[in-house]
Amino acid sequence: SCNALFCALFLRLPSVCRFQDNKQQGGSDTKCPLAVKVLDAVRGAPATAVQLKVSRKTEDGSWTEVAAGVTDTAGEVHNLIEEKDFTSGVYKATFDTQAYWTAAGRTSFHEAAEVTFKAHEQGHQHYTLALLLSPFSYTTTAVVNGAHE
Repeated sequence: SCNALFCALFLRLPSVCRFQDNKQQGGSDTKCPLAVKVLDAVRGAPATAVQLKVSRKTEDGSWTEVAAGVTDTAGEVHNLIEEKDFTSGVYKATFDTQAYWTAAGRTSFHEAAEVTFKAHEQGHQHYTLALLLSPFSYTTTAVVNGAHE
């Protein structure tokens, strides 16, 4: 059933957040403070070509875009933002899910999936945001680790 598929994919989510060898992906996670992984729950596969932007909340409560990217064939985005630019604060990652589902020939409920989070509250850390998509829902999780040496 659909629920069984969703549960199976969601339970595997932490393991798929361990990215493939960075040489294969062209990324450099040792210095990447924010990485993204997007999975398509309908196909049980990486969600490719998902556009996203990352914004930081300003003191007046508005949002300033600080990074943008597109998922690769593994559903991943590396090197979104440099260490020096990823300072303590509140961030919002916005994923263009409507464009993704339209390109897949499906109707979707959400125009975008948003993940708002606080960064570096307990010291400098690295973040992996994982997003599991279906046309009418999405689920997110985060893997937070101390900074890599």
